[in-house]
Amino acid sequence: VQLQASGGGLVQAGGSLRLSCAASGSTFSRYTTGWFRQAPGKERSLAAAINWSGDSAVYGNSVEGRFTISRDSANKNTVYLQMVSLKPEDTAVYYCAMKGASGKYDYWGQGTLVTVSS
Repeated sequence: VQLQASGGGLVQAGGSLRLSCAASGSTFSRYTTGWFRQAPGKERSLAAAINWSGDSAVYGNSVEGRFTISRDSANKNTVYLQMVSLKPEDTAVYYCAMKGASGKYDYWGQGTLVTVSS
């Protein structure tokens, strides 16, 4: 399974971005997919995750109410992270990841950089 994250960029505080995670592989749609982020000097943390059916999601405390994760209904191989009301502290490399049969996040994309200027 390969994951391709895209959509990062530079945005002003208060702005919006939508990240996309496209997967190749036959079992993508059956496993939870998450977006993680890692800011410079900080540990990687979960921003949001969505189950394979797309009807259940969880969010990190710092993004709750501002970020929305969704799975494309037509193509379950694609997961989005809609980010609004962005803050400078949201600046990080964002990675999409997918759980495997182990129940852990076994598959990782390359990351996409989000920079929020004040």
